[in-house]
Amino acid sequence: MSRFRQQPPRVKVWPITALAKDYPRGWHVPKHRHRRGQLIYAKSGVMHVTTREGIWIVPPQRSLWMPLGMEHEIHMEGQVAVRMLYLDRLSSALFGSHCKVLAISGLLRELILSAVQAYAEKHRERMTILAPLLLHELQEANEESLHIPVPSDPRLKNVCQRLLAGTSRVETLDQLAAHVGASSRTLARLFESELQMSFVHWRQHVRLARALSQISQGHAIKMVARDAGYASCSAFSSMFHRVLGVTPTHYMKQVIEPSVVSSRSP
Repeated sequence: MSRFRQQPPRVKVWPITALAKDYPRGWHVPKHRHRRGQLIYAKSGVMHVTTREGIWIVPPQRSLWMPLGMEHEIHMEGQVAVRMLYLDRLSSALFGSHCKVLAISGLLRELILSAVQAYAEKHRERMTILAPLLLHELQEANEESLHIPVPSDPRLKNVCQRLLAGTSRVETLDQLAAHVGASSRTLARLFESELQMSFVHWRQHVRLARALSQISQGHAIKMVARDAGYASCSAFSSMFHRVLGVTPTHYMKQVIEPSVVSSRSP
């Protein structure tokens, strides 16, 4: 008999865990954190994710990188089909320690959905092949600006809360300044110094967030444009295309009518 004890076969440890979960309209996931980095992707629907770094808008063509240990909460706009990837510490280091929105290409979407299915079915060989390709494509994904930073100054925080709540959609900067007892010049300076964007730019991001939520619920583009403060659908469409790269009509088709090719995926 050999004096060497036979070692058991080594179990392959995947750098990625893939999960799927569907949420009803208006569902709120309270503050929590993970010991691994997380990629949050909505196959359908829109999510608003809040962290100490701000509010992040996550529509179906985008995903959010959530660094390990980052506390966050999620609000679901409409029914949302969430697909999540959890990365080990080594893989998480590739994507940094700050939140960021990543564009999801057609290939990356299919890789995410395939990984979710393979992990659910415990398909080891397929998961082993998918993991490195997923990491490569995620590193190549474009970073998008769908971020609403939040301030610390009490006056600016008051103004931002009013805008986020939708109670002051048509108020000017002067009117908002008067409401919090500050000059419009002071508020403009605070927007630039604390949020690194102008009042107009910040309000545009808020309006876009609301528009994404409304479109995902099937509201008419004309109504969404008017509610966002635009006098015409063409002006709203121009802004929408500039930020997201697609027209509101094209986006609505992608959100409400998911592709037949991916309908079988988890």
